[in-house]
Amino acid sequence: MIPELKDCVLDHIAIAVNNIDESVKIYEDLGLKFSEEREVVKEQAVTTAFAHVDQHAHIELLEPYGETGPIHKFLEKKGPGIHHMCFRVKDVVKTCEDLKSKGYKLLNENPVKGANNCLVNFLHPKSTGGVLIEVSQPNDK
Repeated sequence: MIPELKDCVLDHIAIAVNNIDESVKIYEDLGLKFSEEREVVKEQAVTTAFAHVDQHAHIELLEPYGETGPIHKFLEKKGPGIHHMCFRVKDVVKTCEDLKSKGYKLLNENPVKGANNCLVNFLHPKSTGGVLIEVSQPNDK
């Protein structure tokens, strides 16, 4: 049996795509089932689609919403592919403070609104060995 992590679980792996519908087909052909719902997060200029992998983890597809934003820039620079890993934490503010005190660089001074009504922040890849890492907390308010 795999032990549960106490205060941190893998929430999702995010993949930047040019077209959500075309990409959904690829993963559904593998056996995943995506929600029909697409969420636009205007603050991040992105449209998202989620599929459960297990009780915690998801695959998140990220399609640019408009001609600006981080996903649009990522696709222009690197093309489609894995964008980031996200870990769900109990308290995103405290987690960010702890990580900052340990020398990690955060992309935002304070957590921002993310998909699925969550508060999120990102650790800069230059401080994490080249991987963009998101920490996320459900926003119950």
